[in-house]
Parts: sequence; structure tokens; C-alpha cells
Amino acid sequence: MQWFVLRVASNKEEQVRDTLSRKMQVEGVKSVGRIMVPFEQVKRIRGGKQRVFKRKLYPGYVFMELNLQEDGRIPEDAFYVIKETLGVGDFIGTEGVPTPMRDTDVAKMLKEAEKPEETANIKVEFSKGDVVKIREGAFENFEGAVDSIDEERGIVRVIVTIFGRSTPLDIEYWQIEKI
Repeated sequence: MQWFVLRVASNKEEQVRDTLSRKMQVEGVKSVGRIMVPFEQVKRIRGGKQRVFKRKLYPGYVFMELNLQEDGRIPEDAFYVIKETLGVGDFIGTEGVPTPMRDTDVAKMLKEAEKPEETANIKVEFSKGDVVKIREGAFENFEGAVDSIDEERGIVRVIVTIFGRSTPLDIEYWQIEKI
């Protein structure tokens, strides 16, 4: 079986995946394997409280394992089940023939989707040297440059100028924004 990418309506990925899985089972379609919507675990820290939530890696896409026919087309029984499902667009490919994913892309997608929750990471969109503005807290509206980032704790060290002197401040990542 090979992996293929199916375009679906935005924010309907999980609904399409569940519907397709159920329909394939009911219809007894054997040419379809796993159907996935890859997620990553992301930590968010606000006010010292840590929360882990799921974020779609590829919004608007569902991944399917399929056995194609000899001519490279989707088997008829699977094709009609897929096309009749609400929210489904089309497979990525050319002239009605879906293009299989490369093995490296499949391995990357599966590895990322199967990470355990303990490895969730904080998404910090800043890098050293970025000019930022503090949105919240005692130093609100001060501007400075990012000096370092502690992704484990969600803390960003920002160098601001206070009374003509450079002062390092440790601020939570959600309290600042890029300028």
C-alpha cells in the first residue's frame, strides 16, 4: 500500500477521517488501509499554567493508504465511497491519477504524528535578535531585542533600554509580539 494526500474542507479533517473509516468498514472496501490526520502536541503556558493541546500538522489534508489498480487509478468501490463523502475534495495528483507520497515524506509524517504527549513542545515564534514589543505586564509597550529563548519553560529573555541602560527581562513568550 502507498500513502496518498486527499484535500478536504478546512476544519473538517477529523470528521472526514471518521466518516471515511466508518464507510470503508461498512462497504467492506479492502483497498484502503489507514486514514490519518496528523497532529502534533504543543504546550502552551499562560500565567504559569501549562496546557497541552493538539495542532494539525497539515490543515486541509487527510492522508490515506491505498492499493491502486494496475493503471494507477483508485479502485472503483473506494473511489465512490471517497467522492460521496461530505467535505472531500480531490487527491493530489495529475489528470485524475493520484500521486503517491515519497517514502521520506511518509516517514516524517508518521514520526511526527506518533510522538508521545510527553515530548510536546512550546511553539515560540521568536529567534535571537528579533525586535519585539512587550504586550503585557509591568513593562508593557517597552521594545527590545530577543537575547535568548528557554523553550522548555516558555521564557524569552528580552534586552530593553530602561533609563539609558540595557536591562535583561525574562518574559513569558505570549506576553511579547514581533514588531
